[in-house]
Amino acid sequence: MSQHEILNVPLGERAYDILVGENLVAHAGDHMSPVLGHKRVAIVTDENVARLHLESLQSALDSAGIRHDTITLPPGEQTKDFAHFEQLVTKLLDLGLERADMAVALGGGVIGDLTGFAASVLRRGIDFIQIPTTLLAQVDSSVGGKTGIDTRHGKNLIGAFHQPRLVLADTGLLATLPRRELLAGYAEVVKYGLLGDQAFFEWLEAHGAAVIAGDADAQRHAVLESCRAKARIVVADEKEAGERALLNLGHTFGHALEVASGFGADLLHGEAVAIGMTMAFGLSVRLGLCSGQDAERAEQHFRAVGLPVHPDDLGLKALDAAVLVDHMSQDKKVQDGKVTFVLLRGIGEAFLTRDVEPETVCAYLADMLAHPRNAA
Repeated sequence: MSQHEILNVPLGERAYDILVGENLVAHAGDHMSPVLGHKRVAIVTDENVARLHLESLQSALDSAGIRHDTITLPPGEQTKDFAHFEQLVTKLLDLGLERADMAVALGGGVIGDLTGFAASVLRRGIDFIQIPTTLLAQVDSSVGGKTGIDTRHGKNLIGAFHQPRLVLADTGLLATLPRRELLAGYAEVVKYGLLGDQAFFEWLEAHGAAVIAGDADAQRHAVLESCRAKARIVVADEKEAGERALLNLGHTFGHALEVASGFGADLLHGEAVAIGMTMAFGLSVRLGLCSGQDAERAEQHFRAVGLPVHPDDLGLKALDAAVLVDHMSQDKKVQDGKVTFVLLRGIGEAFLTRDVEPETVCAYLADMLAHPRNAA
């Protein structure tokens, strides 16, 4: 069997385990069997992941006597839309999937979000398992039960909270990721340090380069601590009534950037979050909430590992501050017409506020966009 560590997410009847370690896919059938109602699953994946990991998963399921079908979708954020959602649920119904059967999401955040949302509504709800294949999905989107699709109004505005029955975070799969994808996932790892764990951020300052370089122990520790941090917040606030919104550090800005760039390949989600966290620090400094020294320290770490801190770093041009603020007004966290921002008093000290006027944000963004090397 694989060597791994187990984190439990204690949510009562919706509780589940997160397994973190290597060779989990090769033994996936053994890990999955205890949570299956029927020994039948539908694997949902994308074309890129299928080439790399599908055969290994299918072999593991065969060894455990688990019947399986596979649905393969196109890769990319554009797949997280109504058209592909309809295509997926139709194919799942075509397979005759019953309520006691399960869907298995084998892929990154797009596949996990789309599969989870389909599972949440299929026959009024079936169970699903997450097998995240990217660093971003392993440390963020596979944990916590947020599922959904994108619309022209913004990211993840259509979806549901639907917890998985099991998460298999096979860190050995990270070796197949392109460096840019690994870096994009690393941005979400840094987020956990910046929002509430200064000691973890300090560990990342010392070991982040090793995580990016593929050091197995460093990667396992980074994934484990990130999942531990997210699970702790999810248990305290499963449906984002309060504290869980802290996990959106960098995301309000980042999602606006993604919408403005058309969800294209020029801007990966993790890259948008890295820029968004830099913006959150910059706005916090502008408002007198945070020292410029802490903002600079965070920015220096992003730069040191190779993450962007400004749209210009990725060649994103013609961005308009007022348009970005308008995109933020569609954010899921808007309440009484006010955007909820995650700002910072320092590294490891994030907090929520709805007291920032749109004009203030617009002025800050206009200055930042005009001065790429003076973000704060």
